[in-house]
Amino acid sequence: MDDAPAMRLDDVLKFFGVAGTGGHAKQLIQSGAVRVNGVTETRRKHLIRAGDSIVVGDEAFVVEFERAPKLEPEPEG
Repeated sequence: MDDAPAMRLDDVLKFFGVAGTGGHAKQLIQSGAVRVNGVTETRRKHLIRAGDSIVVGDEAFVVEFERAPKLEPEPEG
């Protein structure tokens, strides 16, 4: 199983401010206005992973994820 971080395409568009709402993200995606890695993507739930490039109109960006550090329990004593 791949445990690499991923986000749904519609959530990525909202996170980066390309879409103001989930409905707007859905509209952009289903209209064919979104390209992921050079390919038109029409599935809202398409998983975006680190390194994927997204283009919507004149907006273009590459997604990167930052992993949270693993927290070790504090020693007792």
